[in-house]
Amino acid sequence: MAEVNLKHIKKVYPNTDNKKKKKGEQVRGVNLLRTEEGVLAVQDFNLDIKDREFVVLVGPSGCGKSTTLRMVAGLEEISGGELLIDGRLVNDVAPKDRDIAMVFQSYALYPHMTVRENMAFPLKLKKMDKAEIDRKVNEAAEILGITEYLERKPKALSGGQRQRVAIGRAIVREPKVLLMDEPLSNLDAKLRNQMRAEIIKLRQRIETTFIYVTHDQTEAMTLGDRIVIMKDGVVQQVGTPQEVFNDPANLFVAGFIGVPQMNFFQAELEEKGSAYVVKLGGIEFPVSAEKQAILKEKGVQTQPITLGVRPEHISLTGDKDKMLRGTIDVNEMMGSSVHLHVTALGQDVIIVAQTMDFEGELKNGFTIGQEVAFTFNEKVMHLFDKEGNNLTV
Repeated sequence: MAEVNLKHIKKVYPNTDNKKKKKGEQVRGVNLLRTEEGVLAVQDFNLDIKDREFVVLVGPSGCGKSTTLRMVAGLEEISGGELLIDGRLVNDVAPKDRDIAMVFQSYALYPHMTVRENMAFPLKLKKMDKAEIDRKVNEAAEILGITEYLERKPKALSGGQRQRVAIGRAIVREPKVLLMDEPLSNLDAKLRNQMRAEIIKLRQRIETTFIYVTHDQTEAMTLGDRIVIMKDGVVQQVGTPQEVFNDPANLFVAGFIGVPQMNFFQAELEEKGSAYVVKLGGIEFPVSAEKQAILKEKGVQTQPITLGVRPEHISLTGDKDKMLRGTIDVNEMMGSSVHLHVTALGQDVIIVAQTMDFEGELKNGFTIGQEVAFTFNEKVMHLFDKEGNNLTV
């Protein structure tokens, strides 16, 4: 239905206190940049969203994702840059004239109205024919599985049902762009999983461009065609879920995407003749041929690095000459796998180990205080320089 283009978008909140602040000073616990204009909540945001694409803005609280969404909605004034919807500049266009709809975290349903009346309300404002309103409401209710609740009031519904009604009220308008601001954060874990599946089904049935905001990286990975990862008002990386998981642009993205979080080790990248190796704990780990080629092309020299390895990529079997050793401090049973917290190289290392083999036989259990040896191969190593940038991306 619509392409959305954000070009050099920024949001500045004026300094409201008289006290002089230094540039880069921490603001409300977030390292937002201060300038003479004020606090930069969003800096130089650039993104081209295709027609019917599902884009997720993700990041920790205070990173600027909801502010960006509210600028697209017209609920926040844009301090700089251009926002285009279907090629039309809408910086100064009123929210009601942008042909967008928004689903909020808090549902925002009218308590005195029935579900049908809540869903019909935006269409009544447009003075649409009653028969057409009924048709659209019934169609949206069927898509969302809430037909049987149409005559109930919101107080008689569960949280998941209320959120379906809020989504229904948005989609009856058939907006060009559907904005969703952390719509599942008020639901329990089981309902969140169910609603994620419902949203995936929904986007396949309606011809709308989605922009979705969340702080939950699991939601981002499962819902988004592309993910925009933000920190302190700045875009850190844009890519498909697989791209940001396999090739994180920097340490922040590497640590933010993936559960459990990636392990980081202080190591040394060394040129040995025509090849590179990573030295860690007195052991040399070869770098994969693909990464070797990138390092050579960039002319990377011997240097201290941060080595990143995901917990699920660490193996408890392998080449004995490349085994690191540690002691299990905590084992978290997760059913089909166990998360081991191992003290090794003077730090906590998380290892995800399977509790069953491929034939369904239980593997040996893990106990607190048990010594383990672990390793990883060259294809799963992520190499970050002292600035935190991935050397092989």
